[in-house]
Amino acid sequence: MTEVRLKEKFHAWRKEVWEHKHLILLSLVFLAIAAVLQYLAGTYTARIETAPVPDLILDHINPINLGLIFGYGFMLVIIFLFGYPLFYKVKELHIVVSQFCLLVVLREFFVCLTHLQVPAGAILVKFPGVVSLISFQNDLFFSGHTAVPFLGYLLFRKAKIGIFFLIASIVMAVTVLLMHAHYSIDVFSAFFITYGSYKIGEWLFKRVDKEEK
Repeated sequence: MTEVRLKEKFHAWRKEVWEHKHLILLSLVFLAIAAVLQYLAGTYTARIETAPVPDLILDHINPINLGLIFGYGFMLVIIFLFGYPLFYKVKELHIVVSQFCLLVVLREFFVCLTHLQVPAGAILVKFPGVVSLISFQNDLFFSGHTAVPFLGYLLFRKAKIGIFFLIASIVMAVTVLLMHAHYSIDVFSAFFITYGSYKIGEWLFKRVDKEEK
């Protein structure tokens, strides 16, 4: 009986994937473009001369090494962000990917405008595997570690997993501050900019959905 139910769920999942295949493929193309833009913006900030600046909050706290949370915790957030809709809300997968890409593109635009070096005494952690190819040090404004989980909260705030993303956004915000990996303005502004990006994406991608239908 359990095997029959699993087969039914798999067929239903496959049907939803097939029904939204064009939008999913389009969002994946958008994801590839966002990755390229992140690489270009990161390499740009890496080769220009920058300098650290004072920060009212960071100047009063000593850096603490929270590398596991910074690296693997953030990767776990990414896995949940894409994994949850992939297995449970396939019809929303393209929206999640597209909203993520819009946030990345917006962030890289700001990164190119704001040239600051990581705060003095920052504890720098390198991401494992291929992720390290698109991770840089001076791409600071605004904090992706804070923005991405908060985007997950905005997307899934009506589901139970929304609580996970909300807590994760707070944990990540505290983590990057304690590690001096971001300035406080990078962290606090991330919540406001992410909300703005989400609302723009909500309006934009609804129009795309209507045209597809």
